[in-house]
Amino acid sequence: MSEEIRFELSALFGGFRLDARAVIPARGVTAIMGSSGSGKTTLLRCLAGLARAEGRVSVAGEVWQDAGRFRPTHERGVGYVFQEASLLPHLSVKGNLAFAARRAGARAGPRFEEVAAMLGLERLLGRSPEALSGGERQRVAIARALLSKPALLLMDEPLSSLDAASKAEVLPYLEQLHRSLSLPILYVSHDALEVARLADRVIRMEAGRLGPVISHRTAGDADPLAVLNPEQVRALARAALAAGLDVEQGSPQ
Repeated sequence: MSEEIRFELSALFGGFRLDARAVIPARGVTAIMGSSGSGKTTLLRCLAGLARAEGRVSVAGEVWQDAGRFRPTHERGVGYVFQEASLLPHLSVKGNLAFAARRAGARAGPRFEEVAAMLGLERLLGRSPEALSGGERQRVAIARALLSKPALLLMDEPLSSLDAASKAEVLPYLEQLHRSLSLPILYVSHDALEVARLADRVIRMEAGRLGPVISHRTAGDADPLAVLNPEQVRALARAALAAGLDVEQGSPQ
């Protein structure tokens, strides 16, 4: 079985043209960065089958669409985490998670107890969504996506609706998820610090097109900062100063 994710997608949505193609490993976190309106969310929706685009998509050797077929969303094995958690309000945390697990059926994937522990949800299982903080709700949304036992996890700026404290709460859980699971993740974000902490590789998107895949965790000749725009580089510098880094000397104060 191929251990790659391959897609070549093209579509016209109003005045916006998507023309995106890439080949990435079917493991680890691939971050997609770009300015607002560059097509990041559109690409994820097309990969999930929520929007229709011409072309081919295959994940780990399994064809989701090509010239002769178009597999609907519920048959694609996709987990999707949006900016807002959108939990079922009439169900408890446990009920929300159990609902996703039931829909996944007998597919291979992480167990309920494993996911609840990985995202620190054991003490929250009896609560209703309205009794949760923003960070807690988003952790439940991530757990729900994992319990759907996806072949590919799509995360569309999952921390963008959170304040700084809630982001700081959720990020370690995402790092743990990355260390513990071999699941491939496409992670859309504007936040250079999130990408620096989570991504194995980065792709920059502009005007509906993807740039080259740049390895983030391997040294080589690739420069992971090359995909960041000036404001994102400044954000990294501000964070370094706030952490007490002596920029001139390159060492902690």
